[in-house]
Amino acid sequence: MLIKACLLATLLPLALADVQFTSPAAGATLAAASPIAIKWKDSGDGTALTDLTTYTLFLCAGGNDAASFIQLAPITEKGLFSTGNAASGTVAATVGGPDKNAYFLKMQSVGAKGAQVINYSDRFTLSGMTGTFPPVVKDGISKVTGTDGPPSTNQGAPAAAAGGAQGQEAVSYTAQTGLIKYAPMMTPPGTKITKRAPTPRYPTSSVPIAQTFLPTPKQTTTMTASNTNAPAQSRQFQVSQARATIGHDRLLMETQAPAASMPQDDMQKFLHRWRD
Repeated sequence: MLIKACLLATLLPLALADVQFTSPAAGATLAAASPIAIKWKDSGDGTALTDLTTYTLFLCAGGNDAASFIQLAPITEKGLFSTGNAASGTVAATVGGPDKNAYFLKMQSVGAKGAQVINYSDRFTLSGMTGTFPPVVKDGISKVTGTDGPPSTNQGAPAAAAGGAQGQEAVSYTAQTGLIKYAPMMTPPGTKITKRAPTPRYPTSSVPIAQTFLPTPKQTTTMTASNTNAPAQSRQFQVSQARATIGHDRLLMETQAPAASMPQDDMQKFLHRWRD
């Protein structure tokens, strides 16, 4: 019991409150191209919502797996928790289809100490939508039962390290607002080729074309995280690096060793007679 109590005390400082959406209601039907009234409250887990500072809010559609849903449009890109627990936004009727319970909200919250929390709302329907979904999204919607959205994720406060603002790479690139942007480390290649035909890793998404000149970017650089891969891949990558380092050091030692002296047997003495 003492060990469990100590472990719980260690984890509590990393806990953050989850956002619980109260509007739109689960299974509600809203009119397309009309304002979506969004409200939320503290779920009661972890600390108060006052520990969260900023958020971004998106309209999503698809299944509950990360590979089967997409972000359709931003509702709020620079939200502040200090202004209240409500937001509102309108999206075009062309961003998706009229499928029942296809839509839900995604909120990415940032804590005062850099913690990352991602929450999803219950599902709802937008009637009168005139767009279409990609096949992978349609397939994801067809597999959904009930009105629950995807599961929430809570990364807690990142530990301080020389790598800089760790955890920021979890926030989507377009939602980051600082002078330095962060990106996850790319996945190391596998050891075997198992696929015979190439397939897209992520579903397609719409790209709005700029009609006027865009403002000059303020960001100065992009920092890539030092290690954000799956543990098994990371260990394999690190072991490969270690083996390469050991091999390089061994080769360096061998090439820097002094040359062996020439043999001094009778044959060598005989050959020395003919050197001139």
